[in-house]
Amino acid sequence: MTFSFHSLVQQALIEDQIESDVTAKATIAKHQQAKATIVAKEAGVISAVDVASAVFDRFQNIQYTWHVAAAESVVAGQCLCTLTGSLRELLAAERTALNFLQHLSGIASVTQTLVALVSTTSCQIVDTRKTTPSLRHLEKQAVLDGGGYNHRIDLASGMLIKENHIMGAGSVQKAITACQNYHAEVWVEVECETLAQVEEAVPCNPDMILLDNMAVDQVRVARKLVSQDIILEVSGNISHATALAYAQTGVDRLAVGFITHSAPSLDLSMRVQSL
Repeated sequence: MTFSFHSLVQQALIEDQIESDVTAKATIAKHQQAKATIVAKEAGVISAVDVASAVFDRFQNIQYTWHVAAAESVVAGQCLCTLTGSLRELLAAERTALNFLQHLSGIASVTQTLVALVSTTSCQIVDTRKTTPSLRHLEKQAVLDGGGYNHRIDLASGMLIKENHIMGAGSVQKAITACQNYHAEVWVEVECETLAQVEEAVPCNPDMILLDNMAVDQVRVARKLVSQDIILEVSGNISHATALAYAQTGVDRLAVGFITHSAPSLDLSMRVQSL
């Protein structure tokens, strides 16, 4: 995924007023040097190495070496990166770098746990647009780092017909037909809340059907109704406890919002020592 995150990094550093770190200026000599290590305090999957690197690159007197790569699994106590340079600059960079690393590695880690749960099936774990404003591209990359897949990136990259679109169009069939006629080159997915809507959608041959908040037994029935040529996706009611049961119905994808909007940050820390 190609995305320039450098303006986000710059804004994050401005937000922290790194030039006005009154605590560091009061306690640390201007030319004092130090060594630092970024350490995993728990196991997980790393994401945003490039983003953290962009943070460090904003400082003239920081040198760093990564010992892990994005999408790599780590264990508690593992050293991820070593840094040397100005102690004031290391402390100024610390929080911004860790904020990106921890948040995005948390998403990668939660994604990986779900991917592992359904690994005995061919079902994919897919993200949604339930992302943090301005961080969507980074969060979706974190999903990829965790072994998941991306749904549409924005409203222009695919048609997803939801209940309000169906209401506006007049029916499932009318909504699908309208989308297919509007832009034949863009894939069309329709959200169905009932099996009756699935039966209405199938003859229209959309690219995908999304089963919304259906029980596992209903999903099994829907799988029999839907041709293998139509991608079948499930959303709602998916958790670590239910993911495998849904995947075992034979659906192609599980769309999971919580992997981006509710993933806990991975616990990482920076340890600093004087040179």
